[in-house]
Amino acid sequence: MLHGFMNVWRSSDLRKKILFTLAILVVFRLGSTLPVPNVSMQGLNACRLAAETGDQAGLFSMINLFSGGAMLQMSVFALGIMPYITASIILQLMTVVVPRLETLKKEGAAGTAKITQYTRYLTLILAVLNGTAYVSMAINGQIFQGCNEDIVYDKGLFAIIVMILTMTAGTGIVMWLGELITEHGVGRGMSILMFTQIAARFPTSLWSIKLAHSDSADKGWVLFLLVIAIGLLVMLGIIFMEQGQRRIPVQYAKRMVGRKMYGGSKTYIPLKVNQSGVIPVIFASSILYLPALFAQLWPNTGVAGWVSRYFVKGDHWAYNLIFFLLIIAFCYFYVSITFNPTEIADNMKKYGGFIPGIRAGAPTAHYLQYVLSRLTAPGSLYLALIALIPTMAFILVGASQQFPFGGTSILIVVGVGLDTVKQIQSQLEQRSYEGFLR
Repeated sequence: MLHGFMNVWRSSDLRKKILFTLAILVVFRLGSTLPVPNVSMQGLNACRLAAETGDQAGLFSMINLFSGGAMLQMSVFALGIMPYITASIILQLMTVVVPRLETLKKEGAAGTAKITQYTRYLTLILAVLNGTAYVSMAINGQIFQGCNEDIVYDKGLFAIIVMILTMTAGTGIVMWLGELITEHGVGRGMSILMFTQIAARFPTSLWSIKLAHSDSADKGWVLFLLVIAIGLLVMLGIIFMEQGQRRIPVQYAKRMVGRKMYGGSKTYIPLKVNQSGVIPVIFASSILYLPALFAQLWPNTGVAGWVSRYFVKGDHWAYNLIFFLLIIAFCYFYVSITFNPTEIADNMKKYGGFIPGIRAGAPTAHYLQYVLSRLTAPGSLYLALIALIPTMAFILVGASQQFPFGGTSILIVVGVGLDTVKQIQSQLEQRSYEGFLR
């Protein structure tokens, strides 16, 4: 490991990329702490403290996850990368149902660039909508319910427009920073920024567990160390599952093209156990956030009271059961729209490839679908159990909103970390034919 780090710093090109990435992350974190104009920091701090420790703590913890604490600080980067993630998911789903987008996807690099351009436009549109909703809720006292402090100085139309445009511009800058990292740095830019936002909350969340039991110093330190140990064990389990895959062998027949013989090679199709990644957890969280949002917008209705009891804090068995079932359902749904066995079977048949023991064409597609469904079953159960870690932490620690190693956050952190290490390793092997972890 140490030898691998030394090899990273010996390569001047790779060293420049890492330093460039770190510089971008510094700028990103600075924008996450810089408040937008017209915000009263004194009133904001009082309202945020009440929200994080009150009955709405679980809800605000979920909202604040992908912003690294920037959303409840009403910073320039308050919206973070969520508009970009939402836009990317929408376009990915639309690719299946819109023929024009499906054609662009098949055109290679040119089509991908066009889809990326559409993603940028949709990101800015979503940023305007999200910024408008967020600023309106903050001004009307709906985002910090029960707080009587004024968090804005001026509630005029011009001041509100400036706040919305500032947040929208911040989203555009975040998108630009992510593309800079992808082009000139190390790793996938938006994934690195997401990793930074989530990891930035770990120290504060860990220390808050210690402070929550300040009446007993020994108990506080025991829980502090216990949470770290549980987090490390969960990370090991996630790494084991994320690396697991089923390799389906593929044989390409030999064929003559002119005077040369082509084909005859052997390869495999890697099917991961968790083929859907973290997207089903995000889908399920978004669906379950809608009742909580309804309770905030119409707090005086009878339904709002029922939702506040069962769907806000996230510690009720009904909430977790629905969350568990939604993740499993979205796993199957997302895998079905992102992995097309018929298309893969047709491409294999076109280039003379076949799975040993399986006839080309429709039998190959049925076989791939069969294997994928068998893999998705344990993968969806694993993903649903990981997502319920905050609930189990509530039983052990007594405050799930303070538990830093939540299901979604730890999946993203581990996944991005593994992907970045693989990219560094591949670049080292290109230069010295020696791996990063060797």
